[in-house]
Amino acid sequence: MDEPTLTMTTIAASSNNTNNATMTTMTATKDLSGVAWTGGSLVGSLNPINHGFRTSDGRGGHVVTNTHLRYKRARRDGDGNIVQEGIDDDIDSSIPGNIVVQFRDADGDEVGGVMDVPTDAGSNELGALVRSLLGDNDDDDDDVVDDDGRAGGRGGRCVVPYAFFARVIKTERYANASTGVLESRNIEEDIDITDYASLRSFLKQYRDHVSTERTLLLTYRPLAIFRVRPVTRCTDTLPGHTDAVLHVSYSPDGRQLASGGGDAIVRFWDVHTCTPKRVCAGHRDHVLCTSWSPCGTKFASGDRRGYLIIWDPIEGKAFGGSNGGIKAHAKWITGLAWEPMHSSASANVACERIVTSSKDCLVKVWNARTRKCEATLSGHVDSVECVKWGGEGLIYTASRDRTIKVWNGNERMGRVGTLVRTLVGHGHRVNTLAVSCDYVCRTGPYDHRGKIAINDDIDAIVGGGKVDKNSREWREAAYRASIARYDNFKSSDEPERLISGSDDFTLLLWHPTLDKRPVKRLTGHQQAVNHIAFSPDSRFFASASFDRKVKVWNGRSGDFVSTLTGHVGAVYQVAWSGDGRYLVTASKDSTAKLWEVPSGKRARETLPGHEDEVYALDWSPNGSSVATGSKDRTIKIWKH
Repeated sequence: MDEPTLTMTTIAASSNNTNNATMTTMTATKDLSGVAWTGGSLVGSLNPINHGFRTSDGRGGHVVTNTHLRYKRARRDGDGNIVQEGIDDDIDSSIPGNIVVQFRDADGDEVGGVMDVPTDAGSNELGALVRSLLGDNDDDDDDVVDDDGRAGGRGGRCVVPYAFFARVIKTERYANASTGVLESRNIEEDIDITDYASLRSFLKQYRDHVSTERTLLLTYRPLAIFRVRPVTRCTDTLPGHTDAVLHVSYSPDGRQLASGGGDAIVRFWDVHTCTPKRVCAGHRDHVLCTSWSPCGTKFASGDRRGYLIIWDPIEGKAFGGSNGGIKAHAKWITGLAWEPMHSSASANVACERIVTSSKDCLVKVWNARTRKCEATLSGHVDSVECVKWGGEGLIYTASRDRTIKVWNGNERMGRVGTLVRTLVGHGHRVNTLAVSCDYVCRTGPYDHRGKIAINDDIDAIVGGGKVDKNSREWREAAYRASIARYDNFKSSDEPERLISGSDDFTLLLWHPTLDKRPVKRLTGHQQAVNHIAFSPDSRFFASASFDRKVKVWNGRSGDFVSTLTGHVGAVYQVAWSGDGRYLVTASKDSTAKLWEVPSGKRARETLPGHEDEVYALDWSPNGSSVATGSKDRTIKIWKH
C-alpha cells in the first residue's frame, strides 16, 4: 500500500495582475484515490494548477501549485516483514527535490517572481506553470483547429505549448592572442531542455555547468499557438489529371491547393469545396516542380523542357500572357525557391525574385515581374538537384557533383550570385536540402488562420482573398508581418541550420552562414536519402529514404530520435503538421502514413485508397487537411 504525502508551494496571483505573484506555503490533505502511479511519478488527474485553494488573506485569482510528491511504498521482505521504501531511494542525492527558478519570456523579461520548482517537473508541468502565470488555464485536449483553421475548445482559446531553455555557464579554454598562454573564460549558453524527461535529468547531465544553489534562468518560447487534429480519413478524391500527379502544395494562406503532373497541366483547387478553380495549360512536358510565392499572389512551375511559368493563381493565367513561358534552362528544371518575403529590400519588390536549378548544372535568379534573369550562378560540374533560399539571404544548391554551394542572394550583402563557400563532405550525389526556417519562409506573413495584421492594432486583421493583395496597404502590412514572424522565429542566437541528404546513405548537419565544415554526420539509413523536412519550429527534422524507413532527428544537435517503420516500399516524401506534433509520409507502397512525433515509432494511422505509388504530399498550413498525389492520377484530401 502506498502512503502519499503531498506538499505544495502555491503562487497566488491577483486577477488584476498575474505577474505580481506572491508565494505562500500550504499544507493540504488531498484525496489521491483513483490517481495513476507509474514508477513513483504522479500521472493522471492531479493538475499543477487550479486546485481551488485561496491564499490566507482570502484573495481570489489564479492559484499555481508546485507539487513535490514524496511517498513510501510498502513491500514484504523474504521473511514476510513489511518494509517501507522511499521514492527517492534510487535518485541521485546530490540533486535536490526542488530548485529555485526564474522564468523569462523570449524578450528576456521576467515573468512572475523567483519560485521553487520540483526537479521532477518536465516540460508539460513547466508549461502549465507558465500558462497559469500568464492567466491561461484552458485544457490541452480541447484545443484543436477546425476545417477553417479556427481554434476549437472553450471559447476558441488556444493552449500554447512551450519550449524551455536553461541558462548554463561553460568554461572555455583559449590562447591569449598577445601572450600565447592558455586562459579560461566563462560562456553563458541556453540549452534546450524541452525534451528532457524532467529538470532532474537535465541537472544530472549538466551538473558541472549549473549550480543548484543559484537561481536557474528558464526562458520559454511558444512552440505553436494552435493544435492540429490527426488526419484519419479520406474526405474527397479530386480527379482531372490524365497522368501521374507529381506535386501538390497548399497556398501560404491555406485557401488554395495547386497540383502539377505528367500531363503538363497545372490545376488550382478550392480547399473548402474541393472543386477545381483553374486549369492552366502552358507547359509542353511534365511539370516537375512547383512553388508558391510567400505572399500567395504568384505560383511558379518548371517543366522537363526547361520552361518556367509564373501564374496568377486567381485568374489562372500566366504573367506575360500566352507567351509567359520563360525558356529558363537547356535541360529540365529540378527545383524552385522564392526569395523570402522578409529578405526583400522593400514591400514594393517583395515576392518578385525566384531562383531555379537545372540538370544543365546552372542556377539562375529571375525577376518574376520583368521575367528577366538577374544572375546566373555557375560552378557546379554536374546536375543541380535541389535549391533553397534561406532566411539569412543565402541561396543553397545541392548537386550530383557531391557538393553544396552557398551563394549570396541579398543585394545588401554584395552582388547577387557571388559564391560564398562550397560545402564538401558527401561521398555521392546530394539529393535534397532542408533549411531550419523553411516553414516560416514558405508561409511569409500568414499566421495559422491564413491572416495577417493590417496595422499595429492586433485586432485589425485581414484574410486571404478578402482584400486587394495588390494594394499598397496590403503589401506594406504583409511585408511588416513577414519580418515580424521571421524575427520571432529566430529570437534565439542559434545560426541557420542546413541539412543535406545523399546517395551515400548519410545526412550532414551544417551551419552554412558560419563555416564550410559539417557540424555532424548522421548515419543510419541503408539506402539513398531522397527527402528531408524540418518541423515548423525546427526542433526536429525527418528524413525519408529508399530503405523504406523514416528517421526523426533533433533539429539542433542532429542527435537521432527515432526510426519510423511500417512502409513496405521506398518513402518519397514527408510533411509536418503546423504544430510539429505529427508527420505524414508518402510511399511507393501506395499508402500515406500518419505518425506522432517524437513519441511514435509505429504508424498511428495508415491512409489507404490510392491505387498506385504516392508521389506528392502536403499538409495545409492551418493543419486542417492533408493532400496526397499519386501515380494513379488522382489527388486525395484527408481530414480528421
